[in-house]
Amino acid sequence: MKASDYFEIPESLSVFRNSFDPDALPWNWLKNIGEALGNFFEENPTPTLPEIPPGLHIKGEVFIHPSAKLPPYGVIEGPAYIGPECELRPGVYIRGKVIAGRSCVMGNSCEYKNSLLMDNVETAHFNYVGDSILGTKAHLGAGVILANVRLDRKNLTIKEGNKTWETGLRKIGGIIGENVEISCNSVIQPGSLIGKGAYVVCSPSAGGVIKPRSIVRL
Repeated sequence: MKASDYFEIPESLSVFRNSFDPDALPWNWLKNIGEALGNFFEENPTPTLPEIPPGLHIKGEVFIHPSAKLPPYGVIEGPAYIGPECELRPGVYIRGKVIAGRSCVMGNSCEYKNSLLMDNVETAHFNYVGDSILGTKAHLGAGVILANVRLDRKNLTIKEGNKTWETGLRKIGGIIGENVEISCNSVIQPGSLIGKGAYVVCSPSAGGVIKPRSIVRL
């Protein structure tokens, strides 16, 4: 199992490519998001921001591409990188250590923290995206929650067939491959991996390792 089985860094995020080893275990990329942003802001200590609407509150180190569409109100806490042509909608809450590539939709009343979104990721309505990685063209329907902590707060293990990985991490949300579709109001359990092109259909609770191009139903 390796990160490149699920996604790759797009050209829009090439500045971060050296921080994310395609042969690493995919959840290990979560550990590198903060470091990648730290390196970026070390090289770009005072990035120019576009005009900020008066109700959009920005704190800390934040890069926003000039072509991004910004909402009349919301919160962005750094470190954060918002790529070209992204659309941020009213009530967005970006809570630090977030990277978004080209043409991502970061929607109304959605919350993000310690997450990496590739290109054309759609998280448009009432989503929670914490400690997660979303491949290019991944789509979360309205109300999808990427849960990231076990109820007993223990470190997460990943199981696939007869293999078990001890991640050493207490927080892992969704590892979501490219072109994945998750239907409205689904809850993705902590530490779930969803392969490229998979559909999670009308499922209030889905989890585990979901194979590429599979369809999950209740």
